[in-house]
Amino acid sequence: MSLFNSLTSILNQNKFEGPNYVDWKRNLDIVLTTEGYKFVITEECPEKPNEDATDDQSMWSAYDMLESLKEMFGEQNCAAKKTTMKALLNTKMAEGSSIRDHVLKMMGI
Repeated sequence: MSLFNSLTSILNQNKFEGPNYVDWKRNLDIVLTTEGYKFVITEECPEKPNEDATDDQSMWSAYDMLESLKEMFGEQNCAAKKTTMKALLNTKMAEGSSIRDHVLKMMGI
């Protein structure tokens, strides 16, 4: 099995579903960097085609698509981090409860 096939299997197993944007993006970065294609999503594209361009010429670039996804789903992750931090900071072990139960509760946050 080639390296590319094993790397793309990471993307196949971890498909983008919205809430997993950060993990999905990290996996995509790993695969594209390893294969030497990271520039496709990090560099601005040449000027957009004019109005009489074909549909194929007018399609979004990979960079544009990823910027759009980042706008849509990147903020959700920030809110989730804040909620998780608040839960972690406000969770206290009840007097007389077992450490095991408290640790399991903390791991579930």
